[in-house]
Amino acid sequence: MATNITFHPGSISPEERTTLLGQKGVTIWLTGLSASGKSTIACALEQHLLHLRKISYRLDGDNVRFGLNKDLGFDEKSRNENIRRISEVSKLFADSASIAITAFISPYRVDRAFAREIHQKASLPFVEVFVDAPLHVVEQRDPKGLYKKARAGEIKEFTGISAPYEAPENPEIHIDTSITDVAESVRIITDFLTTKGYISV
Repeated sequence: MATNITFHPGSISPEERTTLLGQKGVTIWLTGLSASGKSTIACALEQHLLHLRKISYRLDGDNVRFGLNKDLGFDEKSRNENIRRISEVSKLFADSASIAITAFISPYRVDRAFAREIHQKASLPFVEVFVDAPLHVVEQRDPKGLYKKARAGEIKEFTGISAPYEAPENPEIHIDTSITDVAESVRIITDFLTTKGYISV
């Protein structure tokens, strides 16, 4: 770590920023297997919140790997670094009083715990959403054909097949997308945000 750097606090307090923008910053962290529905829900949630005039931005696993994390692979060390960077970026969004919506497999509990911890240390809300679906369901969906390739041995270290997925033990929200559609998923998350006072509708 560099030693010749200094952290510069903001010129405006979090409370003043919240008052001016009319909303609190929060990170909504969607985690789950590939094809569980994370990106679909994240897109719909972002659109819904923007229509409510809430400043929101979606950080998607694939999209981030085209830019910020294009230097990373899919081995365990690279996955850890991928989530570490996204944790820091989402924290910055939340600190700006925006709603950060992340959609990453984020298979390891320790990495998700890191994301939660840095938010908590900054007094920023962190909402873990377990986007759940049985393995046989996500394999049937398989929109990118990734499970088929993983089963054939063409993709190494694929989460759920040849690499582990550690399901959340105490997520704030648990959505089973094998029985819950996208609209209902968005309603569940929005209701949670409203109940907690993170947004008003």
